[in-house]
Amino acid sequence: MNSARFNAIVGRYAVLRLAVLGDFCLDRYLEIDPARQETSLETGLPVHNVVNVRAQAGAAGTIVNNLSALGVGAIFPIGFAGEDGEGFELQQALERRPGVQLETFVRTVQRRTFTYCKPLVVAPSQAPVELNRLDLKNWTPTPALLRGLLASRLKGIAGEINALIILDQAPVPETGVVTPRVLETVKDLAQQRPDLVILADSRRGLRGFPPVTFKMNAAELAALIGTTGELSLEQIKQAAADLARQNGRRVFVTLAERGIVGAAPGGEVEHVSALPRRGPIDIVGAGDAVTANLAAALAAGADLREALEMANAAASVVIHQLGTTGTADVPDIRERLALS
Repeated sequence: MNSARFNAIVGRYAVLRLAVLGDFCLDRYLEIDPARQETSLETGLPVHNVVNVRAQAGAAGTIVNNLSALGVGAIFPIGFAGEDGEGFELQQALERRPGVQLETFVRTVQRRTFTYCKPLVVAPSQAPVELNRLDLKNWTPTPALLRGLLASRLKGIAGEINALIILDQAPVPETGVVTPRVLETVKDLAQQRPDLVILADSRRGLRGFPPVTFKMNAAELAALIGTTGELSLEQIKQAAADLARQNGRRVFVTLAERGIVGAAPGGEVEHVSALPRRGPIDIVGAGDAVTANLAAALAAGADLREALEMANAAASVVIHQLGTTGTADVPDIRERLALS
């Protein structure tokens, strides 16, 4: 990619309207000062003294954060938070992000807010160390009324968007946003607008999803095609090409230190190698940065290779941000691509 093409693509971001459908969570970081450790008089156990608390939107919210960092003009989160303190913090975190429009977001007493509470030991001149995480999740099926409301929110915005990103983060099927009812609405939208970029990612795999653009890692690809063991790069390319042809949509496979593979329905397959490390890394959030950048670039007219290069550069930026779920902005990506 040259500088002129990069500028042409990112120059369209300000007029894009993207929706992010999926499981939004609160990432709450508890920064612990190890120099202030005590022993509890009551229990005899160590006491970790928290000296700072910070919160940001996580899971699908990380994708929103990345789209906002790119300067996407309008971003519509379609998901829910509970009517609880964590929900208040999550909504506040989303509201702080430029471009985010919250009329599609639902607050509900029927669910609690999905939360990752991350204790971090923060010592001077050392990388943060994360202790055991404390999670708040929903373990019962999403109520029918809420499923219908989320499908309605998607239908209401469907004609106004340039791309739709789907992130299924719930650990148990049908306990989050991406339920069969919502996927039926996605399927209808894909049929009504065949040229719309619809990019889906699911931590439980994409089996059962309608034929949209799939984004997954190598292990998820292997599970989807029913094979075991580590796939070679050539096997990944072939499987991605077969899946793209079958679905009639692009397929993207992230390969950690091996980079990213992309395949198009017409048979085009591209591989972009990972960029070199520049010090300690933290891989949290890298996949979501890839998702956001693929969708934004494709919606702005990037071809397969260009979208891969931009997403790969964004992942390289994010993994070098320690102790947080990071983002990459346009200058960051330009610098990693070594464009003048």
